[in-house]
Amino acid sequence: MANNYKRGDNDSRPWGTWEVLDCGDNFCVKRICVIPGGMLSLQSHNHRSEHWIIVKGEAIVTLGDDKIKKCAGENIYIPVTVKHRIQNDSNQNMEFIEVQCGDNLDENDIIRYEDVYGRV
Repeated sequence: MANNYKRGDNDSRPWGTWEVLDCGDNFCVKRICVIPGGMLSLQSHNHRSEHWIIVKGEAIVTLGDDKIKKCAGENIYIPVTVKHRIQNDSNQNMEFIEVQCGDNLDENDIIRYEDVYGRV
């Protein structure tokens, strides 16, 4: 098992920010803030599933071929290898808690398919 995250890790991205709130042998919990108009890349992971809980604002979640609107208090589960993304079409910040579970947790376990910021 590998978890390359540690509590307090954080980063700024073109779409907003993320911060590790807690982590252990096979899990990582992040708080992710997506700025108005921000959109994460369409991506998948080979080594982890994710559970997203929207805590502020509204999100548009792409899960496989579906687009699903989620509001604060709602959640969605992303299985291993399923293409997904989240975006904020509103005029205020959207925040969600991401719980990653898997045997190899690493920021490099991202396969990008589309990205409006040119990171593919």
